[in-house]
Amino acid sequence: MSKSRTPSIKMVADRAGVSVATVSNVLNGKPTVSPDFARRVNDAVLELGYVVDLGASRLRSRKAQLAGVVVPDLTNPMFASFVSTLEHLARLDDYDLVVVSARNNAEEEADRLRKIRSWRPAGLIVIPCDGAFAERLPNGFFAPVVLADRIPDAAGFDLIAVDNGPAAGSIAAHLDKQGYGDCLVLGSSLSITNVRERWEGVRAAAGRMHVEMLEIGIDDANGAQHLEERLRQRPLPSALFSLDHGTTLLTYRTMAEIGLSVPGDLAFASFDEMEWMRLVAPGITAVRQPVEEMAEQAWALLLRRMTGSGGKPVTRRLRCAVEIRGSTPRSPLEEAGNTKLGGEKWKLQDEPYSPD
Repeated sequence: MSKSRTPSIKMVADRAGVSVATVSNVLNGKPTVSPDFARRVNDAVLELGYVVDLGASRLRSRKAQLAGVVVPDLTNPMFASFVSTLEHLARLDDYDLVVVSARNNAEEEADRLRKIRSWRPAGLIVIPCDGAFAERLPNGFFAPVVLADRIPDAAGFDLIAVDNGPAAGSIAAHLDKQGYGDCLVLGSSLSITNVRERWEGVRAAAGRMHVEMLEIGIDDANGAQHLEERLRQRPLPSALFSLDHGTTLLTYRTMAEIGLSVPGDLAFASFDEMEWMRLVAPGITAVRQPVEEMAEQAWALLLRRMTGSGGKPVTRRLRCAVEIRGSTPRSPLEEAGNTKLGGEKWKLQDEPYSPD
């Protein structure tokens, strides 16, 4: 059917021999319509292939049951899990979600934000590409915005995130206690506030262990080459600590390609735990973020804002857990002291929730 012949609600009414108001009542499930009229309307809908225009319906009702979600990369398992949880929660509250990816590109994120504004969402949840999110939010965007995971450089936003510094510091303290003399810390970019906070946490908790930072970018061929060159140098660092999942995957693959073993040649730990890290041998020591809880808190806060709750911006930092596994084995000194690090969960202290 051509665009000019797309079935309208008036065409349905004409086919059924009823008024447009009657068609609307049937489609909205109102019980006041006689069974005969309802049958005629439903038959006409099927015959014409009519589909309700949800956008027009929202505008007429002045109730925008639509929320937007912007994430850096939907291929990242953490972000995909975050979106999946939001979709379930939104459905329970009778909201639809429009979800877009910025493909880890700040300019594309700005473009996505401008275009999502045309959907007139009641609110927005964003995991920003980096800290400069405020510069990319389009003028005239008055719907409430809740940021998650990555911390903005500018104040004034509702934020649900994790305690990046202390969590990364727990890994650094563990490696120092194991007796590792030096650790190469790997991350995508220090322009991403999470990576920067994790690096600062490592530096603060490293103790006697020497630490150095190598930024390798995101899908950056030069960064991957620099990583391989560094891992081919001798002497090797005694430990590696990757601060994000993409970097962890690249590092683990690079070590395998050049024949390095964990923990035989060096210890290895990751900030973002994924399922595969529990399945490889040895298992990977990792920080596990509360992704589902982050999504739940972000949605609950956005729902409050969309339904009229005002007040000062809320910031909440959620606790992470650290799983110690075989990729960072105990030192002989620890074995002699009968310490209990293997498989232990290190819980980080949650900051008090700031009510409106």
